[in-house]
Amino acid sequence: MGRAFEFRKARKMKRWSAMSKVFSRLNKDIIIAIKDGGNADPDTNSTLRAVLQNCRAANMPKDNIARAIKKATDKDTSSYKEVTFEGYGPHGVAFFVETATDNNNRTVASVRSDFAHNGGNLGTTGSVEFLFNRVCFFNISSEGQDPEELELELIDYGAEEIEVDESIIIITAPFESFGGLMKKLEELGIEIQESGFDRVPATTTELGESETLEVEKLIDKLEENDDVQNVYHSMSSSS
Repeated sequence: MGRAFEFRKARKMKRWSAMSKVFSRLNKDIIIAIKDGGNADPDTNSTLRAVLQNCRAANMPKDNIARAIKKATDKDTSSYKEVTFEGYGPHGVAFFVETATDNNNRTVASVRSDFAHNGGNLGTTGSVEFLFNRVCFFNISSEGQDPEELELELIDYGAEEIEVDESIIIITAPFESFGGLMKKLEELGIEIQESGFDRVPATTTELGESETLEVEKLIDKLEENDDVQNVYHSMSSSS
């Protein structure tokens, strides 16, 4: 299996363990997609279209989706700003944290506190981002698909890895290939079940059991933060 897939699978099992947290994050994704895209029409707003695919993959109730869309189109609704944080956790593990916030001061204070109280230190912008490769991914059904033929169809659109995980095919490509790959999959009539972005560490840090638990304590604390959307780290995928 490709490293991008293995890292995403290991992190997702922890990150999406609580459905209420999943829905909260997707709710923010919907609002950001509509505010940034300028409309609530998934046919013309490709970012929103991708988010709604993810909502269906997470079994988010239609009523929740409708409320999020209504909230996003309300002129009085505060916009969420995407803010990232970089730093190191215990034992030199690199961290890259993505947040969506309507109160930057609150988010900065809470993320800084999470690092400080769990053996980590926030760094400056750019201090660890270069340690991660940014990629995009698409999950599609494997039914009726030949992975080798699919790879030949998509390689010119940036596809780098095509992995089969039970009934799902995972396509991974560089970050900038997202739009082109999404368009090609739609042209081929292939339903996208889930899509998104990931940051895969160029090098990883392997730790002993007790050290791993220290790092996981910081990961868990950040994951519990209501403003945090994604936590990426350089500890090996067994974490």
